Amino acid sequence: MSNEMQEMAARAARSQQISTVVGVPGQRDENTLSETRSEGIVGPVKFTLSNLDIKGLGNVPADPANSQYIAAEDEFFVASVDIEFNKTPLTELLMCLGTRINIDFALEGYGKKASELNLGATILTQKGVFKYSLKTIPTRPVDQNMPAGLYAMGAVVTVGPVENACTTKIWGHGYIEQVLLQVYASGQE
Repeated sequence: MSNEMQEMAARAARSQQISTVVGVPGQRDENTLSETRSEGIVGPVKFTLSNLDIKGLGNVPADPANSQYIAAEDEFFVASVDIEFNKTPLTELLMCLGTRINIDFALEGYGKKASELNLGATILTQKGVFKYSLKTIPTRPVDQNMPAGLYAMGAVVTVGPVENACTTKIWGHGYIEQVLLQVYASGQE
């Protein structure tokens, strides 16, 4: 074979090797028939915040028909939110490693006398557990300098780092809003 024919044969062989295999639903197009690759073997980590809530814990409400969202200044209340993670190999590993989840409940009062405050809750994840409910320690409006009024609450979550020798950076933030709490002066039951 002449050099020119050998070169043409080599080009034809190379063009067959680089031909693209197209049309496999859910997969990227391949460059050769023998190609294998995995770019997402551990999968993405995702979470959802839900059920933002605040609840007065008193036994004697001002009116039994009132909701849990109305509390006396000297009545204990808790704020809570749920966080649920997807189930991928990477999420499973991060739950097992003891990843810190911090929630900052921000309460903002309406009106010139109303105050603003932040209440926190934190937990460490556990192996095989993908759904958590975080709650504040019970507190009273009077202990938080919350005068009578209306307060809007939102929650900001920070997920990470893990709490072990292989510490990581923070790997997620989230936000959920809005629940209202009415605080009334004590003794008005």
